[in-house]
Amino acid sequence: MELHKWEAIIEAILFTMGESVELSKIAAAIEHDEETTRKLIHMVMDRYEKEERGIRIIELENSYQMCTKAEMYDYVIRIAKVPKKHVLTDVLLETLSIIAYKQPVTKTEIEKIRGVKCDHAVNKLIEYDLIHEIGRLDVPGRPLLFGTTEEFLRNFGVQSLDDLPSVNQEKLEDFKMEAEEELQLKLDI
Repeated sequence: MELHKWEAIIEAILFTMGESVELSKIAAAIEHDEETTRKLIHMVMDRYEKEERGIRIIELENSYQMCTKAEMYDYVIRIAKVPKKHVLTDVLLETLSIIAYKQPVTKTEIEKIRGVKCDHAVNKLIEYDLIHEIGRLDVPGRPLLFGTTEEFLRNFGVQSLDDLPSVNQEKLEDFKMEAEEELQLKLDI
């Protein structure tokens, strides 16, 4: 089969599925090995970029998804219903950051880091499909473990959790000292 035919098949699979599709499933569908399939997908991705198309294919932890280019959003919403934009408050961002960097993590661990209850924040992040329950910790009470979702990767424009910025240890120590000083001031009052 000719190269453009394989590309067309991959394009049809990704368009039809709408959501991300694992590389292994695409490879099985086109009856090729994963490395060849990955190369074919990247050829389509490169062609879309070169031709400045309105769509693109993104990679999300060994899965691929067809989506609209971000710069086309303003034109699309003129026709489509305006999707509800979720507002991430400082509390939600802080909670999400803890989950992203510490996952799998329990509510108790999040609350210990933040110093306050996190039920509302966790529920909102689940509602926004940025985090999900990924299991239970094997200790008494079997608390829920939380982790980020594919939607988190998509929204923050990263392919995998490895692409998240690394935490600056020096800054981390500064934050700890500030938090301890603040706590001491509150206790002295």
